[in-house]
Amino acid sequence: MWANYIVQPEEDGRMGAVGAGAHGGLAGLAGVKGGGRATRRTPRMSDSQEGKIKLAFFVAIVGVTLTVLGVGTEFWVELATPKTWSNNQTCQTAHYGLWKGCTRTLWVDDIDPERESCGPADLPGESNCTYFKFFTNGDNAVIFKKTTHKNLNIAAAILAMIALSMMVMGAICITMSLSKGVPFFLKPASFCFILSGLLVLLSILVFHQSVLALLSSDHSIPLHHELSWSVACVGFAGAILIVGGILFLILSLPYSSWEKCLPQCNSSTT
Repeated sequence: MWANYIVQPEEDGRMGAVGAGAHGGLAGLAGVKGGGRATRRTPRMSDSQEGKIKLAFFVAIVGVTLTVLGVGTEFWVELATPKTWSNNQTCQTAHYGLWKGCTRTLWVDDIDPERESCGPADLPGESNCTYFKFFTNGDNAVIFKKTTHKNLNIAAAILAMIALSMMVMGAICITMSLSKGVPFFLKPASFCFILSGLLVLLSILVFHQSVLALLSSDHSIPLHHELSWSVACVGFAGAILIVGGILFLILSLPYSSWEKCLPQCNSSTT
């Protein structure tokens, strides 16, 4: 009787331990399954994919650098009077960008004899530069008796600034993607860079319309105009940013689709 009474708790304890162990094993299996699902939800990128992302990011950084260089300089367009207009030994030329304009007085002897207009603007001479008052007083600028259209100039500058902000957002997305090791932020980055490239090109078009509006405001002084190297920098930057955004979009595709495509591509080629 006493033996049965003593053994009974031991057997109950063993049964409880077995029950607890079985319950714990099920819980552990559920945890493993849950963990497996969690890892499948956030796939990690491979070393080769990370290297490709860094290469595409370098391409985008080149576009960002060219954009900053072009937007910050005042050589978007050059305006030049005929070199014999003033009938003396000097002539005048002007160049301006989104924020500032400069007028230069050049010596006629320094100009190429085959050139009919004054310039180019990088020749040595007296220079007078002033910032535009579009963003402060709202006044138009007067260049060679011609008046600018501030609405077009302001629109071009705003488009360029929005493009720069989109570039910053795209760079932040790529930095987070590389630091976390997940390709989730590649699609937002591709959207930011493609949109910034389109905005940069649109800014050039709006600026060119502002130049045409300036030239049509007065016809008393004939002027020769040409887009300068700042526009070339911004144009190349827009194309490079679009290419970089497309590269990020391609790299954002899941690797499983590429792996499924490879056997089919190899069989089709053979």
